Amino acid sequence: MTISNNYLFCFFLFFSSIVTSQSVSIIGKVISEDNIENIHVINKTAKVFTVTNKEGVFYITAKINDTLQFTSIQHGVKNVIVLNEVIKTKTMLVQLDEQVNYLGEVVVGKILTGDLLSDIENAETDTPINFYDVGIPGYKGKLATQSERRLAQAGEFKPKMLIGMLLGGASLDPIINGISGRTKMLKKRVSLEKKEDLLRTIKSNLPDNFFSNYSLNEDLRADFFFFCLEDPDFKNKCEGKSELEVFQFLIEKLQQYKKNFQTTEG
Repeated sequence: MTISNNYLFCFFLFFSSIVTSQSVSIIGKVISEDNIENIHVINKTAKVFTVTNKEGVFYITAKINDTLQFTSIQHGVKNVIVLNEVIKTKTMLVQLDEQVNYLGEVVVGKILTGDLLSDIENAETDTPINFYDVGIPGYKGKLATQSERRLAQAGEFKPKMLIGMLLGGASLDPIINGISGRTKMLKKRVSLEKKEDLLRTIKSNLPDNFFSNYSLNEDLRADFFFFCLEDPDFKNKCEGKSELEVFQFLIEKLQQYKKNFQTTEG
């Protein structure tokens, strides 16, 4: 009888471990005094995400001990561990606090005493050694692309160059390239390459389940990204912006793309 009970106990532990290790679909609700729509809910453990609707409700898959992160412009970041009770009820209620930015004390430089020798000794003026300190020429800026180098070589015509041409000291290349349209073409190419680099960065940072939450056929995704690239505000809305702002831009463009696609198909 004891052996049988031991088997039952072991089976119960094994079954419980299987249940708690499985992901379940959770319905949750965010509570806040501020706007609760479009709050990003990220399962940092499972690498999936979703957003809340206008009522603050969200749906996401998770298992016990997963970490859910809630982020938005209006609220501070909040991490919540998925407990066993959440898995059992498949529901979650999350209270978010409004984001408040406090400025700390600001000290500009050191306080001067009026004693010149003392102030000089206390001044922090050390600078790191660079190429030029040791007499070695070097370039520490960003390396130019092939198109950027060609644009620099092509030059850009300026009226004052005419004086140099008359005196025989200026190159004709900027004028020839300007008239032929080569300079304009190179400028467009440089601008396009920068936008394509930005798009590649956005795609590499995009969660794997982005098109699962915002469905789009796989054969249309490349065309969708090209649609984003053609937006005149693409660079302004994505370059140097937070992931949240980029997500919002992509969601807006995806809605526009689907609407245009449906109109074309109709």
